[in-house]
Amino acid sequence: MQYSNFGQRFACVSGTRKLMDDLGAVARAERPVCNLGGGNPAAIPALQTHFRERMAACVASGEFDALIARYDDPQGYRPFLEAVAQYLNATCGWRLTYRNIVATAGSQASFFMLFNLFAGATNGGVRRILFPCAPEYMGYSELGVEPGLLRSCPARIELIGEHGFKYHVDFEQLQVASDVGAICVSRPSNPTGNVVTDEELEQLGARAAAAGVPLIVDGAYGLPFPGIVFCPATPVWSDDTILCLSLSKLGLPGLRTGIVVASEDVVQVLTSFNATLMLSNNPIASVLVTDLLASGELRTLCEDFVGPFYAERAAQAVAWCHESFAGLDYRIHSAEGAIFLWLWFPGLPIPVEVLYERLKVRGVLVIPGHHFTPGLDADWRHVHECLRVSYAQDSAGVRRGIGIIAEEVRKAWAER
Repeated sequence: MQYSNFGQRFACVSGTRKLMDDLGAVARAERPVCNLGGGNPAAIPALQTHFRERMAACVASGEFDALIARYDDPQGYRPFLEAVAQYLNATCGWRLTYRNIVATAGSQASFFMLFNLFAGATNGGVRRILFPCAPEYMGYSELGVEPGLLRSCPARIELIGEHGFKYHVDFEQLQVASDVGAICVSRPSNPTGNVVTDEELEQLGARAAAAGVPLIVDGAYGLPFPGIVFCPATPVWSDDTILCLSLSKLGLPGLRTGIVVASEDVVQVLTSFNATLMLSNNPIASVLVTDLLASGELRTLCEDFVGPFYAERAAQAVAWCHESFAGLDYRIHSAEGAIFLWLWFPGLPIPVEVLYERLKVRGVLVIPGHHFTPGLDADWRHVHECLRVSYAQDSAGVRRGIGIIAEEVRKAWAER
């Protein structure tokens, strides 16, 4: 068969496809696997209990039958949209209505629509999406309908102590060229757990406003929910900002529900995207969360359960790294949020892709760092020395996996 240019890009195996294949392999594995690779959240009992009870009530009342037997509004389940607006107004002091909210089939769908809305061929040439603080989420990489729509600016690296570091936006190098259609940053970052500071976000907003383009903030792990942020940070929104949220990290990844908070004009365009691509959204996750939003209970659940759960997991994983990596040259990015550690082995004598394959043979799944540079023009040695490690799954597997990473890094140095 002859594929289109667009189709040929999907005939190649992308980093995202490899990640999802690895997750499928975990589900089918006949031997124990240390799954430190995927972005699957943990199942937090307090939220899982609510979701089970709410689903049981839906089924018992007949509401579930009505949900699955009709098409919903392509903008999303109206009570959910109203509850999201009400919740954000109450917690953040914003002035939103349901007309500022659109539900999508997950964050991937949100960014596919947004990137192709603001980037691509126009009457004035080709517009691009700018990532100001790479490494950035590898799932962005293949979302442009046309190739070459993404551009990254490498972060500035601040070394912290003997074994720590943090990324910052390098404003001296950041250029918002005339072909930029939007600026996008994840906060906290997948893969690194980096949280751009309030001051950095304000500067990015000013740069975007000066260029007349939107600032897109990917808050799938962040604020105001699910709140997997371990450092001071303020949620930001305006008519010139597009905030993307998700229900996945509350414990509903299988129901694929994203949220975009934007101006009414942008919401209307995304609603048209939804109608064309999917006719309407799956409303089940929206129904499960609507009462938590409307009552304000979601804030308590995030502050008392979700945030502390992952903060404790992060601290424990960092401690295991220090224990296992003793004697190695290593650095760990400041664990400021999300559900990952970002490990850097300066001078690693083998490509990180080789380390990834060796770890997979030993039943440890991680993600090599070079996948996290969407649109980076030049090869960057630094990311070939980095790994993304998830600490969201069972603690015993995380500890064992970190120990095996240490063994394989030592072996790589011994073979040098």
